[in-house]
Amino acid sequence: MMTKEQILQQIAPRVDAMKVFDSHTHLVGGKLAARGLHDVLLYHMGISELYSAGCPSGNRLTEYPAWPEKSECHARLREAIPFLSQTINTSISWGGRMILADLYDWHEPVTIDNFERLDSMIRERADDRAWHREIARKACIEHAVTETNRREQGLDDDFLYYSVEWAFFTRTQWGEFDTALYELEKTWGQPATGPTPIGGKDRPTLERTIRSADDVRDAVRWYVTHFPETRLVSYATPWSMDIDYSLVTAEEFEAALINREHASEKERSIYASYINEVLLEEFGKVHGKRIVFQPSICADPLPYESCSRISQKTLSQFADMVSRHPELRFAFYSASTHANQTLCTFVRELPNLALGGYWWHSFFPTFIERIISERLDMLPLNRQFGFFSDAYCLEWAYAKAKIVKNALSLVLASKVKSGQYDVETAVHIAKTILYDSTKAWNDNVELPQ
Repeated sequence: MMTKEQILQQIAPRVDAMKVFDSHTHLVGGKLAARGLHDVLLYHMGISELYSAGCPSGNRLTEYPAWPEKSECHARLREAIPFLSQTINTSISWGGRMILADLYDWHEPVTIDNFERLDSMIRERADDRAWHREIARKACIEHAVTETNRREQGLDDDFLYYSVEWAFFTRTQWGEFDTALYELEKTWGQPATGPTPIGGKDRPTLERTIRSADDVRDAVRWYVTHFPETRLVSYATPWSMDIDYSLVTAEEFEAALINREHASEKERSIYASYINEVLLEEFGKVHGKRIVFQPSICADPLPYESCSRISQKTLSQFADMVSRHPELRFAFYSASTHANQTLCTFVRELPNLALGGYWWHSFFPTFIERIISERLDMLPLNRQFGFFSDAYCLEWAYAKAKIVKNALSLVLASKVKSGQYDVETAVHIAKTILYDSTKAWNDNVELPQ
């Protein structure tokens, strides 16, 4: 009988060579690769670790559609580099080292004395579109989905699919209670500018204000009828755990609207619940199952980023929404490992729901292996997606694909060792969840039997 290591040697190289469909990223068309060393070392998940280790800054650098100036990047790198040694144990640090070694042939520690040389190496290739595709080839990424707002001139339309990520009516902001209203007002009759980032910003004066339940329906109807058509496959939005999701009447909404100036958590839930239900109704009328409704769940904002939290009550409300709207297809991306079993039981009873990857706070090998194992035991292959990177540059999509494939191979080897699968079945499963089921779900077609 083969040992687990012998089984792994048969499975891992085949899994590593498999193509993947990356169903959620923040890549920018024509600028798919890192713009400098900051995009590798100061990826937002890395910033959180460095901040925890003692680095003074925990906020992200200037974000798209602007690009950080070189002076900003170098200042933040000088600030962060002394703390790299304190995060060398983490899987995000491992991913960063993997990027530098595999893609840039850099095998020494990054220091104050050498980082500018490394930064120049990365910047030299930042606009080399042949290099971008080489990274994708090395990562075996056949296609990736990114925001419609990041399409630029459509230079990578052959590689990219697109997701609407214009406004987040159900993402809470720290210390703010009328976010849902403001996000809807921002989009009403206006060109899409993207959602307010975590931490918020000063609010510019808007042309229109929500003053009634009818205004909500008019604004939402305008919103869902103005999505772009080019290779559009999904609608991405967070569903916050801080909202008490309920079926709110127009009268209840308008009564709460009167209190907007003094809104509390109660009003916040009423605003978000009402707008979200109108959104689901109007979305179904206009788009039906053609576009995947893709909530990200179990991550709620802190002042800089977010934390992973679950509420069984809120999860049950999510299931109610999916059940109430069979005319839609939902794909949940969860930041909580602890929620996985509950979510799997939902999928087993709700055929319009699938689960994708390992989002944000669950993207660590320990959790990835657990999630993969649980989903393989509980879910059909066509209701689970084995990979999405949430990456802002292809370098991080590369590293995350490597991390996920490594975890998947380990799980499959264990299941072969226990007699649950043979090697060929394990390889078939890997191929299906890494590419086939994700591609089919986004294309709205059934997997071949």
